[in-house]
Amino acid sequence: MPEFAYKARNHAGSDVIGIITAATKREALCALGDRSLFPISVASAAPARITWQRKRRIKTQLLANTLTQMADLLQSGVPLLRSLDVLAEQAIHPTLSEVLTDVRNQVADGTPLDEAMARHPEAFSELTISMVRAGSEGAFLEDALKRTADFLEKQEELRGRIVGAMTYPAILASAGFLITVVLIVFFVPKFAPLFARLEAQGGLPIATVWLLAMSNILGKYGVFVAAAVGAVVYWVRRRLQSPEGRLFADRAKLKIPIAGKIFLGYAVSRFCRVLGTLLTNGVPLLKSLEISSDSAGNRVLSQAIRTSADTVSSGETLAKPLAECGLFPRSVMAMISVAEESNNLENVLVNIADGIDRQTSRQLDLMVRLLEPLTLLIMASAILFVLIALLLPVFQMSSTVT
Repeated sequence: MPEFAYKARNHAGSDVIGIITAATKREALCALGDRSLFPISVASAAPARITWQRKRRIKTQLLANTLTQMADLLQSGVPLLRSLDVLAEQAIHPTLSEVLTDVRNQVADGTPLDEAMARHPEAFSELTISMVRAGSEGAFLEDALKRTADFLEKQEELRGRIVGAMTYPAILASAGFLITVVLIVFFVPKFAPLFARLEAQGGLPIATVWLLAMSNILGKYGVFVAAAVGAVVYWVRRRLQSPEGRLFADRAKLKIPIAGKIFLGYAVSRFCRVLGTLLTNGVPLLKSLEISSDSAGNRVLSQAIRTSADTVSSGETLAKPLAECGLFPRSVMAMISVAEESNNLENVLVNIADGIDRQTSRQLDLMVRLLEPLTLLIMASAILFVLIALLLPVFQMSSTVT
């Protein structure tokens, strides 16, 4: 059980310092009150420890099942704290059990559920936190948890499709890269004496010169090149974790040919589905826009939605500022405009999300089909370059002798 260091004052007016054992901070405060002590400060007494043990990642499907079970417990009349206790005790995944226990303790101390979840970004996504916040404020937490679980399951299904579709192109790319590196590092140097004699006689083709230079660099400094590449990748990943880096990455995603439309399509779909769900449950439009902007999954789109919310608060319709940002398709904006006029926005938004999901799924299948021949073409081109660079001097020597 956790220990808390406290500083309190007794009836005599003297300060008392000590350690108390309690499940939560609130229980520690109650225990001090039972001792006729008036708390001045109470903080965790656990020493900061550096651990090198990496926590296991919580799978999306497992988290979706947990949210569904929480919704079922709440619908059955089980209090929130008891529900979190049950889920933490039944969790087989050790990291999930730790997270749920901490969330339970924070909620017991008076922290809202969404804020307690937000302290564990490695487990709960922005979409989950936004939906829980909306459900707590709008008194439809059970429905919000179930809808969030549905969103997570769809997201995991999509990720599985992408991984499955990209497995073959990834194997091709890896095999092609490995074969090319082996040819350059181990095979090309065997021709170096021959190329030296040919260069002394009359020079080498430019392709061969480039190939020899690459072979020389990788052969002598390959370890340093790999270390430099690793350092650059690490630096880029650290930069992308910052708010500015994530905004840059989200903006760059939208500019990728073919894939950019897919990223934008899924972001718009998530926004429309979450906004429609919130409006269906009676959440006001401005509050719904604030929450759904956080769950879009793309910061460029989120900024555009927040700007639209500011315009809507001044009396404009929703369709006009969304159209001005240039991120929403014209057909979507036309449907939103008509839905606002007919006062049927919440239902239309969900239908829009379904339509975008179907269209984006077709675009994803097309992109995967294009990737396979493109990967083969790149791999064949790299190997062909190596072979041509090796054979060109031989052909020139043959023609000279003839």
